[in-house]
Parts: sequence; C-alpha cells; structure tokens
Amino acid sequence: MAQYSRIEVIQAMKDTGMVPLFYHPDVELGKKVLKACYDGGARLLEFTARGDFAYEVFLELNKYAIKELPGMIMGVGSITDAAAASLFIQMGANFIVTPSLREDIAKVCNRRKVLWSPGCGSLTEINAAEELGCELVKLFPGSTYGPGFVKAIKGPQPWTSVMPTGGVSTDKDNLKGWFDAGVTCVGMGSKLISKTILENKDYNGLRQLVASTLETIKSLQ
Repeated sequence: MAQYSRIEVIQAMKDTGMVPLFYHPDVELGKKVLKACYDGGARLLEFTARGDFAYEVFLELNKYAIKELPGMIMGVGSITDAAAASLFIQMGANFIVTPSLREDIAKVCNRRKVLWSPGCGSLTEINAAEELGCELVKLFPGSTYGPGFVKAIKGPQPWTSVMPTGGVSTDKDNLKGWFDAGVTCVGMGSKLISKTILENKDYNGLRQLVASTLETIKSLQ
C-alpha cells in the first residue's frame, strides 16, 4: 500500500520542483542512485519500469527507501495498462506515471487514491485527464512542445498543473524557461542521471548535481 497520499505526493512535487527518472536492472546500483538522489535533496523518484522483471527491482528499491530513506516517495513510470498499475500499487508505489492518457489506469489509481500522471499532448487530453481526477499532467515529450505550450495552456487554465518530461536539462536557462512558463515541477531522466554517471559509478557527482539542480529550481519557483 502507498505510504503517502496523493495530496502529500503532489505537495512534494510542488515543494521540490523535480522528479528524477531512473531505470536500471541492477538492484544494488539502483540503491546507490536512490541514496545519491536522496542525499542531494530529492524526495521523489520515478522508477521507469521498462525492462523484464522490473517489478522485482522496484520492490527491492521501495523496501530500501521505506527502511533507510525516510520521506523518500517512490513512484513508477512507463505504465501502459491497468494490470501493471495494480501490480505496482500492491508493491507500494506512491504515484503512477503513464506515457499516454488511459482511463483504465485512472480508475485503478483513483480507487486506491494513488496519484497518477498521464502523458498528454493537447488541451483536449489535458481536460479529459482532469475530468478523470488528474492532479498533475505529464507533458510528454516535453521537447516537442516546449515552454510556450505550457504558457499557452496556463492562460485559460491557470489551475492546470504540468510536469514536462523529455527536453528538460539541468541547465539554468532551460529550467528558467519551463518555470517561467508555469510548470509545477519537471521530470528529469538521462540529463540528470546520465549514462556516464552510471558507467563511472559517480554517485557523489550525482548527489552534487541533484543538489545544485534543486538549488537552481528553488531560485526559479
């Protein structure tokens, strides 16, 4: 069962302004990445469950977070059907992120009061998601739309909360563009937890990068 309510999750997203995205099949490597993000100040992590037996990896990482990292909110991304959402919710996922808008996933998550964030690419999809109870829409891929799309949406719909994923980097100018447009938070994957960091096992470097990125975001919120 989720350790955090959807209200607590969305509040953490607003407060920190960033959700790191990460997947790797190695549990022990995952724990080190998770610890580095936590020590850098991150309080959320989206495990992008894209590989075979990813549920086994997430289960161990979530157990580790609950036991060793108080206040760390673990969620799961790249979920494409209700069955997968149910499975990860049983493993304690605190939020579910999907690449597209799926009503079946919305129902599963709402039934358990778990925050879900669907990938949307139009105002029509965003409206449909919000009618299904969505607190935060994922703009995906963010690089296709850009901050201008967010600003245009926030004009007639200032209540809409947006998290762009894809096309978001640690660069201050990039982050400033998104936050000036009105995003609630940003999702950041390989631009934050890079292949180089993982290959070199540079967990201290990752901790420092997370901390400096969060500091930049705080100055922009």
